[in-house]
Amino acid sequence: MALYVEGLSKGAVHEGMAQFQEMMRQQLESSMHAELEKLLNTAAGEEREVSRKDFEGFKNLFHRFLQVKGPSIEWIKIQRPPEDSIQPYDKIAGTAPPDNVADCLNKLVVVKLNGGLGTSMGCKGPKSLISVRNENTFLDLTVQQIEHLNKTYDTDVPLVLMNSFNTDEDTKKILQKYTHHRVKIHTFNQSRYPRVNKESLLPVSTGLSMTGQSAEGWYPPGHGDIYASFYNSGLLEQLIAQGKEYIFVSNIDNLGATVDLHILHHLVNQPNGKRCEFIMEVTDKTRADVKGGTLIQYEGKLRLLEIAQVPKAHVDEFKSVSKFKIFNTNNLWISLSAIKRLQEQKAMDLEIIVNPKTLDGGQNVVQLETAVGAAIKCFDNALGINVPRSRFLPVKTTSDLLLVMSNLYSLDAGSLTMSPKREFPTTPHVKLGSSFTQVQEYLTRFESIPDMLELDHLTVSGDVTLGKNVSLKARKDSAVFNNHIPRRVRVLM
Repeated sequence: MALYVEGLSKGAVHEGMAQFQEMMRQQLESSMHAELEKLLNTAAGEEREVSRKDFEGFKNLFHRFLQVKGPSIEWIKIQRPPEDSIQPYDKIAGTAPPDNVADCLNKLVVVKLNGGLGTSMGCKGPKSLISVRNENTFLDLTVQQIEHLNKTYDTDVPLVLMNSFNTDEDTKKILQKYTHHRVKIHTFNQSRYPRVNKESLLPVSTGLSMTGQSAEGWYPPGHGDIYASFYNSGLLEQLIAQGKEYIFVSNIDNLGATVDLHILHHLVNQPNGKRCEFIMEVTDKTRADVKGGTLIQYEGKLRLLEIAQVPKAHVDEFKSVSKFKIFNTNNLWISLSAIKRLQEQKAMDLEIIVNPKTLDGGQNVVQLETAVGAAIKCFDNALGINVPRSRFLPVKTTSDLLLVMSNLYSLDAGSLTMSPKREFPTTPHVKLGSSFTQVQEYLTRFESIPDMLELDHLTVSGDVTLGKNVSLKARKDSAVFNNHIPRRVRVLM
């Protein structure tokens, strides 16, 4: 009898605690809604209506954030993806070139994620406007690639840029230079969400203005927002009406992410009953990619597993190159009609990424974000394709920039390809020191970009300047340097 009463009292305590927590959640949600209404009242007209739409998405994300009781993944339920769910690229590219290339291309839209700034490389404005090769910016190269396709196959592949409030104005100004190119360019803005005070869980901003102190109170909520913002912009509906069926989405700083005709043909020419709605390009993981998201089978669905979702006890296991052999390149092929369906059914369920930040004044905030690839579990007949490493060539740092500016790559119609003169299929591992972090300083340290065809590994630290006609070569004991003054340069085998 005593045990029964004790158990009953424990149950009552547990139930009481659950009720208290639910009441607190409802109170927090109610307070958040009231604060968002106050923010909307600081503006009028179009700005207010756009923000109201954005806030609907934010409310949904905040509601789900408050409901989270633990990790979204139970490690014990993780399974290896079935063999046929991740296809080798060679199998898809092994078929004869399609006869209907133009038909396939006319169903395609190229979407570039263009919300990021170049601050990590010491640049102001959109990252897409940084010069990366022969005075060409990321955006220049993208336009050249698509124009080449349209001219070669007499097609009409449009380019769509998903901007953020950080990049929209500067990007639109520069688009005038492409007026006479054979590419139709559209833009839409991803949402603008309020940063949330870590303690009070309320917005830190007091108005919708993007000037003064209010500017710090806002953020673009990650590229997973593409589905809602694309749909809300009306552009998705417009493209479907024009007969477009698929989008190819990639980061604008990934210079390997060009339109692949084999993958497109595979996508377009499937039987209706097994039509694939989502393809994620993955590639083999190296030690440099251990933090990259990977594909798993989870509760009968192909799913993207990010390191943020992994319990601490299993992080080393997640980073294992032998267990998780592939990672997501963020090159994605997605059905437009499927995006429309999922948005209308409110069935796009993406894991929340809680991103802590500290503002300039020292205030701790959180940003609620989502990732575009996390939607793979929502689409029918989703597929991974294990592509060559050459399709993943991101430029995140000046070390990456040195690689793509060098003679390792040839440039043709906006596309970079590895020089046939290089004997190894892999790129050198380059690590430039802190003196090279910012693009402007980096450029002053090279009178000309070195010959790197025979380089394997390069680490540079200290105050180093390289002159003209420098060759960097992997040798047993040293590197070969001509006509420059190295202070501390190491070439590692």
